[in-house]
Amino acid sequence: MQDVRYVVIHTPGPRWQVGRPIFEQEGVHAHIEHYRRLLQDGRLELGGPFLDIDGGGMMIPAAGLGEQEITEFANADPSVASGLLRAEVRPWMIGMQKDSAGSARATRP
Repeated sequence: MQDVRYVVIHTPGPRWQVGRPIFEQEGVHAHIEHYRRLLQDGRLELGGPFLDIDGGGMMIPAAGLGEQEITEFANADPSVASGLLRAEVRPWMIGMQKDSAGSARATRP
């Protein structure tokens, strides 16, 4: 059985100020608070910025969160609405992971 998640890829939008650090971008703290609610609800496993020059970031929702639900949540992000960030929801298959005992597990392609 394949474990598919609908991940959110963020890229800089038209209001992104090139050369300005991510945590100094106007509106980024509203973005963080938006996703913090998803984390506190147990519906987000991982999230954070890319550290290269292109910026952006990725959010990995918890298992069971459907494409429509995460797309609506991503589009409701104040930083997306303001144009600071763009959000793209993409299906992602977990191909390798450790189980709860720490043993590696791989899915068959």
